[in-house]
Amino acid sequence: MPKLTDEERAIWQWQIWVRDFGEAGQEKLKNSSVLISRCGGVGGAVAYELAAAGVGRLVIAHRGNIKPSDLNRQLLTTHDAVGTLRIESIERRLKQLNPRMGIVAVNENVDENNAASLVEQVDLVVDCAPLFEERFAMNDQAVRQGKPLVECAMYDLQCQITTILPGQTACLRCLYPRFPTEWKREFPVFGAVAGTVGCMGAMEAIKVIAGLGEPLADRLLTFDLRDFSFRTISLQRDPKCVCCGKATGNRTHP
Repeated sequence: MPKLTDEERAIWQWQIWVRDFGEAGQEKLKNSSVLISRCGGVGGAVAYELAAAGVGRLVIAHRGNIKPSDLNRQLLTTHDAVGTLRIESIERRLKQLNPRMGIVAVNENVDENNAASLVEQVDLVVDCAPLFEERFAMNDQAVRQGKPLVECAMYDLQCQITTILPGQTACLRCLYPRFPTEWKREFPVFGAVAGTVGCMGAMEAIKVIAGLGEPLADRLLTFDLRDFSFRTISLQRDPKCVCCGKATGNRTHP
């Protein structure tokens, strides 16, 4: 495993001082790879913080062009780039922050056709997608391939986050056995709310990669920023789950 250079030690000196992280933890980040989909309000904050922390490679899947309505929350987009590809702006902004980091920029959203190949490229997945079709596709492949998945979501001023460890914890289909048909693609959002859960998702990813602290395994953290109320809900793996249940042999949903 490649060691840190003197320049890298200088850049990440202050976080190397974190108890139980140290230089060994920083080397784990340097040699890690993470898939993020999508890289908007939540995912953009995740990507930015992981780039700042020194993750070695990001695989980012996000399709489409920048719209004016993106600018209130998608911090990796800029006003002068409206009308251009989101993924180009994302890659450019991340490279400005951390030119040492490898970036695989994919101008696609995750679906059943590309999820396997995207998850294969990384050590960990962070799900920031707004649609359950994408979220289920990543969940199923993460379980099949044994890759940890940090699941982030928000609506209005409410957020939730959990960490899925395949073979050990409940997966996304345990939480949502039926497809949530009432969920909509567009919803009320402040950038500060998306950024809050995005930063927490990045910290979860860092913890899992570096073996730091206790991730939210079989725990769903929910919070409402209207009154700053936080609640942790215990989760339990569903033995009949179509994705990770024992009866399915951990096969993904057809």
